[in-house]
Amino acid sequence: MVLSKRAQGHVIALITVFIWGTTYISTKVLLADFKPIEILFFRFILGYFTLWILSPHWFAWQGIRQELLFLAAGFCGVTSYFLCENVALTYTTASNVGVIASLAPVFTAILAIFFLKAETPPPRFYIGCLLAILGVVLISFNGKFVLSLNLLGDLLAVVACLFWAGYSILTKKSSNYNYNIILLTRRFFFYGLVLMLPALYIFDFEWELARFSKLANVFNILFLGLGASAICFASWNYAVKLVGAVKISIYIYLVPIITIVTAMLILKEPFTWIAAVGTLLTLSGVLLSEGKIRVKRD
Repeated sequence: MVLSKRAQGHVIALITVFIWGTTYISTKVLLADFKPIEILFFRFILGYFTLWILSPHWFAWQGIRQELLFLAAGFCGVTSYFLCENVALTYTTASNVGVIASLAPVFTAILAIFFLKAETPPPRFYIGCLLAILGVVLISFNGKFVLSLNLLGDLLAVVACLFWAGYSILTKKSSNYNYNIILLTRRFFFYGLVLMLPALYIFDFEWELARFSKLANVFNILFLGLGASAICFASWNYAVKLVGAVKISIYIYLVPIITIVTAMLILKEPFTWIAAVGTLLTLSGVLLSEGKIRVKRD
């Protein structure tokens, strides 16, 4: 049976999100030997050259207006999102970051109202947002009910969601011009890496290639660079092109489930009943808010 293009988009998004749900674990493991900016740079430089191998074709200059759109996508989806996420993981758990990532569809829907001409959301959308925010608050406390460095990590994870929402909208706008997905993704990576250069100096980037003598470091960098970055970014952008930014972003809510299970199994992270309630509220809020969002022109 041949799947329709829309069905293919949903299947591709599901596989992509499953892989992304485990990236927090790989990043957490790498943080033992690498700074957040080092993981980010090594990951995307590897991803960038992988995309050249997958499609060794030159992507011509598309004019200042289009290139600014690509630059903004690289800034939001590569430099800012992953830098915030990686730094967040130094202060909070992989489970927390994974759950908070489920807010991305809500932020995407809000931005779509202004930039993709989505319909004004119904009251249930706002109720869902409040439930999701309450859930994130509970997750941040995670049974301790005291302010700590955990809060900083969780706030950075929320900011990362905002950047991802911006990236989703920019990706949809870019895909409307029917560019080759791999070439377009590679251009996003290029601008993301260029914008990352000042951060290398600010965060005291070091090469220290001896760290790659550890098999675990090699495996996790390859997983993040080849799979989660090069292949998954291209597959996600293709899914967005086939289905739409708002509709496809709902798959993000599967990320925390995957992350929580893998974090408990691999990292032995604790998961209290308060965090469980927070997770339930967050996911319920996202599902409620997404239920009636429609895009007039997709």
